[in-house]
Amino acid sequence: MNRMMTKKLLLISLIALACAGATASLIIYSLISSPAESAPSFEKVKASYRKSDAILLDRRHRVIQELRTDNQGRRLDWVKLDDISPALLSATVFAEDRRFYRHHGADWRSAAGAIRDALLRGNARGASTITMQLASLLTEDRIEPRRSLRRKWKQFRQALSIEKSWSKNQILEAYLNLVTFRGELQGIGAASRGLFGKDPHGLNDSESLILASLLRAPNASAENLVRRASVLGSAMGLPADRKDISFRVRRAWSRSYFITPQVNLAPHVAELLLKARTHFGSTTGNSVLQVVSTLDGELQNFALEALTHHLQELASQNVHDGALLVIENQTGDVLAYVANTGASASARYVDGARAERQAGSALKPFLYGLAFEKRLLTPASLLEDSPIEIPVPGGTYRPKNYDNQFNGLVTARIALASSLNVPAVRTLNIVGVESFVEKLRDLGFKNLRPADFYGPSLALGSADITLWDLANAYRTFANDGTWSELRLAPEGDMHSSRSRIYSEQASFLISSILSDRESRSRTFSLESPLSSRFWTAVKTGTSKDMRDNWCVGYSSAYTVGVWVGNFSGEAMWNVSGISGAAPVWIDVMNWLHRDKPSPPKGPPRGVIGQRTEFADFGQSRDEWFIQGTETGQVRAPLSQERCRIVYPVAETIFALDPDIPGSQQQLFFECQPRSGQLHWVLDGEIFGSAGSACRWSPIPGKHILSLVDDRNRTLDSVNFEVRGVAEKGK
Repeated sequence: MNRMMTKKLLLISLIALACAGATASLIIYSLISSPAESAPSFEKVKASYRKSDAILLDRRHRVIQELRTDNQGRRLDWVKLDDISPALLSATVFAEDRRFYRHHGADWRSAAGAIRDALLRGNARGASTITMQLASLLTEDRIEPRRSLRRKWKQFRQALSIEKSWSKNQILEAYLNLVTFRGELQGIGAASRGLFGKDPHGLNDSESLILASLLRAPNASAENLVRRASVLGSAMGLPADRKDISFRVRRAWSRSYFITPQVNLAPHVAELLLKARTHFGSTTGNSVLQVVSTLDGELQNFALEALTHHLQELASQNVHDGALLVIENQTGDVLAYVANTGASASARYVDGARAERQAGSALKPFLYGLAFEKRLLTPASLLEDSPIEIPVPGGTYRPKNYDNQFNGLVTARIALASSLNVPAVRTLNIVGVESFVEKLRDLGFKNLRPADFYGPSLALGSADITLWDLANAYRTFANDGTWSELRLAPEGDMHSSRSRIYSEQASFLISSILSDRESRSRTFSLESPLSSRFWTAVKTGTSKDMRDNWCVGYSSAYTVGVWVGNFSGEAMWNVSGISGAAPVWIDVMNWLHRDKPSPPKGPPRGVIGQRTEFADFGQSRDEWFIQGTETGQVRAPLSQERCRIVYPVAETIFALDPDIPGSQQQLFFECQPRSGQLHWVLDGEIFGSAGSACRWSPIPGKHILSLVDDRNRTLDSVNFEVRGVAEKGK
């Protein structure tokens, strides 16, 4: 029996040797009869390598974002052999081609061994060398079957050609950069980052064994891969810990091959620019898809950090999201575009710069600018800040100020600078809603509804807008009333599509008001985040129920816009323009002007200064006027000079809501003009001074309200009625 087995083994060995000899003879004959196909040079292969990621560059050609644009495979930067862990190099050579440094492209001994194993054990294993595998990667043939003799023959010829002109290190380097390790992970760079979250130079023994095992079995299950890596480690004589290998395989599988960009400053701009391009530039060396943007990488990084820092401080007030834009006034170049704060945002894929949100008071400058341009108002015009009721479809519109207080007669300058609501509504009534909507459309605001949809609430920002459009509209004032498109890429003419939206004169008046610290102090105080140490013009805005908070302003060189809120639309908790977006705005402005002055704007031709007396206040001040509208004295209209009760209107019937606490149902007694020498008398009893709006908690019944002077003379009187209960539950 032993003799028969010996004869069988001898026969198989002879067959294997004969096959190997025949193969060698065939190759020798081929080399003699026809020249081998020339292989591309190592330099040409490396130069033609393309990452699957495109690169976004800033205006100084610094990398600020990597973005995948090729869905066929995941390839990162070409990795030099010196930057690959020696443990991986050893494991790769041991697993794939142990005689790699001793053969010249084809390993006859390995081929004979493969044939012998196939005949003796029925166990077919590949005998391709690393050089042959590289040849296959370089000459991919979709026509020939993968294991066909013809295809193997081509690999043999190509491998011999490669070995003649390439060094062994070049062969190994190219192989590890081109081979697919698992799924879409092509090359050692993508495999190392995708599976282990590290660069190839940091791979340890266990990770190297895992990657080397994937070369022959890229689709192996986790259990099978652990077994293969453990066997490979034992064969190499490494102290491989099976538990450690198992742990790293499970963790690699849980990553889902996610590769975090090494540079991740402007993902949304990358989406806008890189995926929209069909032609890219290239750097020297490897061919890399890339686009130059208008962004400033240093500023982009600072803006992202500033926004993230302030949102963290506001987290306890239910604030989770924000967006920020910085624009160069003259060119329209967007220097910073922070769509959200990335990993800390509630929805990192939402572009907060392009998302539509309610504008709040941020639209008021455009309303007053229109009134100034039409010469319907001047900054010195007096507007009444008192309770007002406007009939609208479905009821009555009653605007209030942020602090629920009223200020009586105020100038248009103070009304805009201090963001008073009732004067803005009165101004809209003067200008007209339709006219204002058309002006907003001219400013580039998109998706606006018809004028009758908004009504008087448009004065207080009921329209949905984007930070992108809002910041550029403010830039129009910075550019003396001229509007143009913003740019994210430096191509094209920066002076194209410019249009005049406001006159230089009206724009100057708005800039003068928005930069007036004293006039805004009624609402914002003299010292606030809106008060910069250099010239700036700025405005805040807060939408209904504190869902959105804006701060947009400009210096002589830059416009900065900030939005703060929640992408979900959830309301913030007690966050105003001063505590929300403004701190971010001033941080960025200070950074921009850390070594650059911002001189104030001078008056253009057609604007004159005039010392103006305000007779109703006993004050005077220097004011700017569009030529032809100037005046030396401003008084309230004649219809307001007679002392009269403005609110409540005679014979009004008020109904108390039983489901609302009485403390939240109050009336304001208002007269014109206000004077500390006048007093209210309610139902025969002195109630209070008429020098300011007087608050009263309604009591059911019929009432008589009189306005009396210091001599107890009745100047005006009205009857009104209150129906219902004074307090809930009573």
